[in-house]
Amino acid sequence: MESLHITGGRPLSGSIEVSGAKNGASKMIIASMLTDEEVILKNVPRQRETGITEEIVTTVGATTAWEGDHVLRLKTPVVSTASVRALSEKNRISVLAIAPLLHRAGEAFVPLVGGDKIGQRPVNFHVDALQKMGAIVEATADGYHATVNGRLRGALIEFPYPSVMATETALLAAVLADGRTVIRNAAGEPEIKGLIMMLQKMGAVIQINSGRNIEIIGVEKLHGCEATVMPDRIEAASYAAMALGTRGEIFVKGAEHEHLITFLNAVRKIGGEYRVQDDGIWFSGKDGLRGIELETGTHPGFMTDWQQPFLVALTQAEGTSVVHETVMEGRLGYTEALKKMGADVTLFSNCLGESPCRFKEQNYRHSAVVNGATTLKATDLEVPDIRAGLALAIAALVAEGTSVLTGIHHLDRGYERLEEKLRGVGATIERKIS
Repeated sequence: MESLHITGGRPLSGSIEVSGAKNGASKMIIASMLTDEEVILKNVPRQRETGITEEIVTTVGATTAWEGDHVLRLKTPVVSTASVRALSEKNRISVLAIAPLLHRAGEAFVPLVGGDKIGQRPVNFHVDALQKMGAIVEATADGYHATVNGRLRGALIEFPYPSVMATETALLAAVLADGRTVIRNAAGEPEIKGLIMMLQKMGAVIQINSGRNIEIIGVEKLHGCEATVMPDRIEAASYAAMALGTRGEIFVKGAEHEHLITFLNAVRKIGGEYRVQDDGIWFSGKDGLRGIELETGTHPGFMTDWQQPFLVALTQAEGTSVVHETVMEGRLGYTEALKKMGADVTLFSNCLGESPCRFKEQNYRHSAVVNGATTLKATDLEVPDIRAGLALAIAALVAEGTSVLTGIHHLDRGYERLEEKLRGVGATIERKIS
C-alpha cells in the first residue's frame, strides 16, 4: 500500500505550475470519438483519469499517440466495438461515451459509473436526455445498454439542476442529431465552454443563449481539429489555499484570472493577497486571515471543488466562518479528519446561507461553522476522494509534525506530478510503499 508522508508547520514559498484541467481533458478525449478524423489535444494532463479515458476510447477502436508530455493525438477511424466493459477501474466518464457510440455504431454499452463518493450524482439526467432524443436505454446489473434506430433526434431538454456532465452528454448527443436541440438550465462552467469551442472547431453549430439555454443544430458529419485544454482552475485554487493556510507565498503559474474571479473575491475577503500577472497569479497569506461567510454554487458561483481546500485555510483564520455547501450534499464529510487534527468545525443540516438550497430539511449535514485560528496537529489520514484528498494534504502541510496519508490513488487520479510540484514550493513530502 502506498502512502504519502507529509511534514508541515512552515510557510510554503515559490512557484508552482498548474496542469491542464482534468475535467476538461477527459470530456474532450471522449468527444474525439465523434469523428473518424484525427483530433489533436494540447495541454492534456498526465494523471490517472486521463489514462482511464484513453482506455475507454482505445477499447472501442481509437488509436492514441503522445507527443512529448502533454500533446495527445487521437483517431477513431471505425468503432470496432460499441461495448466498454473491461476497464481497469470504474469512472463516471464512461457514461459520456454513450452518445458518441450511438452516433458511430447505433448502440452502446458502458459499465456502471464509479467516481468519488461525495453525494448523489444520478445518471437519470443523462438517460432522460438520451431518451428524449430517441435512444432506448436499459440499466442492467453490469451497466447501461443503449440503442437508437437511425439518428438521434433533436429535442427540448430541460434539466432540474444544471448538471455539468448531463449537459455534456446532451451536447455530445445533439451535435450529430437530426434537427434542433435546446438545452434549458444547462451548466455554464468554463470546461463546458471549452468543450463547445472544440465541437465548433469540428463543425458543430452551437449557440449559447441567455438564461442557461444552449441551442444546437445537428450536422451530418464532424471533422478533426486541434484544441487546447484550459488550465485546471481547481488545481490553481488548491495551490492558492496552500499559500493562505501555511501563511506563505506561492506564484501559481498558468492560473487564469477569468476562471477564478469568484475565488479571488473570497481570497480578498478573508484578508489574503493576490496579484494577477500575465503568466499566472501570485498568492500570499503572510498577513493573516479572517473569517468569512461562504456559499458554494454552480458557475459563476463559488465552485464546490474549491470549498475543501479553502475551508482548510479557514481553520487558520481568526474568528468564525460559515460555509454553506449547496452543490454536493455529502461534501463536508472530510471535516471529521480536520477535527481529528484539532480544527474547530461543526456541521449542521440547516441551510446556513443567504437562501435555502435544494438540501433544505433533508437532514444532510451540508453547512459548516469553522472557528479559528486553531493549531493543527499531524495524524494519520485516509483520503476519501480527489478534492478532499488534496484538502487533507494541505491540512498536513499546515499541521505541526508528520502526517501519513493513505488512499492516495485518489490523488493520483486527479493530479499530475503532485509530489514534485509540492517539493518545488518547499514541502517535505515522501511517497512510501508498505
